Amino acid sequence: MAGPEYKRRDFRNFFRSVGYAVEGFRAAVQHEPSFREDLIFVLCLTPVAVMLPVKAVSTAVMLGSLFVIIIAELLNSAIEWTIDDISLEKRLFAKRAKDMGSAAVFLAYINCAVVWGVIIYSNWHRIQTLEFLTWPPQFLQ
Repeated sequence: MAGPEYKRRDFRNFFRSVGYAVEGFRAAVQHEPSFREDLIFVLCLTPVAVMLPVKAVSTAVMLGSLFVIIIAELLNSAIEWTIDDISLEKRLFAKRAKDMGSAAVFLAYINCAVVWGVIIYSNWHRIQTLEFLTWPPQFLQ
C-alpha cells in the first residue's frame, strides 16, 4: 500500500488558494444574510476601533475580536451548507451540528462585547474627553 500523495506547493497553488478564498467570501456575501449582517457590523465598528484613543495593541485586539465574528460565521455557514447538501430531512445530529455552529457565532459576539467593554472601560478617562475627535489631530499640529 502506497503512502499518501503529497501535493506540490508552489506559487500557482498559492494563487489558486487565494482565488478559492475570494470565491468563498463572495458566496457568503451573496447567499448568507447572516454573514452580510455580521460584515456590516464589523465594517461599522472597525473605524471606531481605529479612532478610539487606546494603545495600538488594544486596537489590534478589538479588531481581532471583530474578525473572530466573521470567521465564526463563515464556519457556521459552511457547516449549514454541508449538512443541507447531504440531506434536508430533519436529523438530530444535523441539528446539533448547526446549533453548535450558531453557538460559536454567539460566543464570538460575547467575546467581542467583553473585549470592547474591558478596553473602553480601562480607557474611559481618555475617551470621555472626546479630544480624539477634534480637528486637526494633535499629531498634525
